[in-house]
Amino acid sequence: MTATDPAPAGIRVLLVDDQPLLRMGFRMVLDAETDLTVVGEAGDGAQAIRLAQSLEPDVILMDVRMPGMDGIEATRQIAAARSASRIIILTTFDLDEYAFGGLRAGASGFLLKNAEPNELIAAIRTVAGGEASVSPRVTRRMLELFGAQLPCRATDAAPAPADRLVVLTEREREVFLAIAEGLSNSELAARLFLSESTVKTHVGRILFKLDLRDRVQAVILAYDLGLA
Repeated sequence: MTATDPAPAGIRVLLVDDQPLLRMGFRMVLDAETDLTVVGEAGDGAQAIRLAQSLEPDVILMDVRMPGMDGIEATRQIAAARSASRIIILTTFDLDEYAFGGLRAGASGFLLKNAEPNELIAAIRTVAGGEASVSPRVTRRMLELFGAQLPCRATDAAPAPADRLVVLTEREREVFLAIAEGLSNSELAARLFLSESTVKTHVGRILFKLDLRDRVQAVILAYDLGLA
């Protein structure tokens, strides 16, 4: 477990993987970018939680299968602590239950371990900017494939849809349901006869009112509430 100091400018990244050689490879790629800095490394989920708290990275690259605490549980705990860190799940297979488990736990995207360097860098910058690195449409497909296999984050005491969404205006609820279908901003704008800038404003307000990290979490919430 290592860390660098003082805190650098730009996007601060925490690497979490039980394979030192893989962490070294990621570090070499990221250190070549002037706006990306690796601030720490962890070899399991428990270390990841401790470093997320102490280093407060902007983005965490989180492996799934690790000894001790796995990446999905670490992601759940980091997200539950309302950390500002955004998490990208590292997975071996596209559209698998581990990637979706990470999204449900609070990650903002997933990335294949054999992704090209430019894909890795783009995903980190996207997530650091407050967006998800996987589209709502892909999330919707994952829900169709794995939603019934994985436990829902909602509990029996969770508010009913009408209660949870009461904070939304009629238009915002309409936009929320369209997001749940996996529509992009341009598709949503065309359906509702709105400009894309207006759609972005509505999406931002919806995420704020429902306390969601990004559009991916909006799709998952709609599914959990039985609306998707």
